[in-house]
Amino acid sequence: MRSMQMADERGMSMIDVVVASALMLLVFVGMFAAFQLSVDVMTNNKARAGAIALANERMEYVHSLAYSAIGTISGVPAGSIAQSEAVTMNAVPYTRRTTILYGDDPGDGSGSADNNHIPEDYKIVRVDVSWNSRQGARHVTLVTRIEPPNGMEIACVSCGTLAISVRDASSHAVSNARVHIVNASTSPAIDLTAFANEDGDVAVVGAPVATGYKISATKTGYSTDQTQDVTAQNPNPVPRHLTVTNGNNTSIVFAIDVLATKSVYTWTQKLSGVWSDPLDNNSLVATSTSISLIGGEAKLMGSPGSYPSSGVLQSVAIGPSSLAQWSVLSWAGATSSAARVTARVYDGSGQALIPDTMLPGNSIGTTSNSIDISGIATSTYPSIRVGFELASIDHVNTPTLGSYSVGYQYGPLPLHNIPFVLQGSKTIGINPVVYKYQQSFSTSAAGSIVIPSLEWDTYTVSVPASSGYDMASSCGVQPELLSPGVTVRTDVYLATHTTNSLLIDVSSAGVPIPGASVRIGNGAYTATATTDRCGQAFFSGLAAITYDVQVIASGHASYMGTRAVSGTTRASLSIN
Repeated sequence: MRSMQMADERGMSMIDVVVASALMLLVFVGMFAAFQLSVDVMTNNKARAGAIALANERMEYVHSLAYSAIGTISGVPAGSIAQSEAVTMNAVPYTRRTTILYGDDPGDGSGSADNNHIPEDYKIVRVDVSWNSRQGARHVTLVTRIEPPNGMEIACVSCGTLAISVRDASSHAVSNARVHIVNASTSPAIDLTAFANEDGDVAVVGAPVATGYKISATKTGYSTDQTQDVTAQNPNPVPRHLTVTNGNNTSIVFAIDVLATKSVYTWTQKLSGVWSDPLDNNSLVATSTSISLIGGEAKLMGSPGSYPSSGVLQSVAIGPSSLAQWSVLSWAGATSSAARVTARVYDGSGQALIPDTMLPGNSIGTTSNSIDISGIATSTYPSIRVGFELASIDHVNTPTLGSYSVGYQYGPLPLHNIPFVLQGSKTIGINPVVYKYQQSFSTSAAGSIVIPSLEWDTYTVSVPASSGYDMASSCGVQPELLSPGVTVRTDVYLATHTTNSLLIDVSSAGVPIPGASVRIGNGAYTATATTDRCGQAFFSGLAAITYDVQVIASGHASYMGTRAVSGTTRASLSIN
């Protein structure tokens, strides 16, 4: 009885309180979500009811009109009905769009094959009422067909048909694309907006005979395609504005697709750096034993006849920022058969030797005063220490170690505020060629820029000489395809501008080849470079002459050819 009484007196523990609170929170969150959902459903149902009422209202009005009066302002057929209007009902703002077009019934033949040569068989009325909800845009659409009086077709005088097709990058139909048709020379003037059907088509039957039909096609989130004006800059546009002739079809196909994004980053090339210790003091020496620094040299401590058999010296950690690759360890000094200097390379702590797999012979050390350390992986060893052993076998002679240095490459580093031109390959004019897209940009203070809302195309990034730079490489290789709806990153690596330069990209079946050896030469001049990860090699400061070019890549046939260099020159080489 006593234990039961004590249990009752303890009451709820902290765990009980937390669990109970969590359960109550879950219940209340669920109740709130259910309440919010019910409110959204009620709101949307109310808004939908209003949209249906507005659409029915417009349809009833259209049915009340005489057949000849059924049309839209600036439309084909023309009438007094607004194509688009803002309407508010029950505090909900709507947009009501009315499209009225002639329909060509295939039952009596279509277009020029129409039996009675009257393609204006009936009128199609489409009323779309849209509003915005918490879930996005909503629509109610009603479509009806209105026959002429007594079923008798009414021929238009001096008119034809505009047949407009809208396709995507894969030539598939783009349904519900917005097609805008403008012609100020007709009477009344035409300013018509229509929407493509499921086949991506819009047929404007009964369009008045006239020149200068300005037509464009687009869709929310898509690119735009359109006919072009004749201007001083574009005297021969493609495609021109259309002309409708009596009784004939005038056809055009527009290509649009989902917009894409391109980001451009501007960088330096990999730059060369050198860390060195002049040995004029101990500031860059981490540890030393039996070593003296005298006059910029390290020697065994003591005097002739009493030199110790060996002494060691190790540098402080060498860890350059933005390290890309280790290069060469070199040192100066004096040795003899009795006195030698042996170098070894350690990790950044100075405790472990770099393995022989990365630096052959490092475990036993090397007496060479120039050591290739490019095989040391920077990802594993972002910092290193250099150790030297000075040894004497006769205690009379001491080797000397002079200044030593560690070469490396660092970068690339961001280059800020770099101007460039982005140009697509699609054209809207000939003689002269006028490109559909050609814009100037500049990267930000961080060396980058994001360019949204781009049409799918093949784009080229170019850097003007006035920037003070030449393009030394680009990933991806220029020009570069931008597909619909994607985001593509382009990294541009720049070098100081020179009057004449040559950028060579090497590929096989369209795939860049990194690590290929590229050699150019003319007479006594030769230069060799290795293609980077994007398969490109850059040569600057050249003369404006023709160079022999040789490319050697493992697993590929070698290439021999020539390239004439004049100004900023580029060559694309494909090898098997």
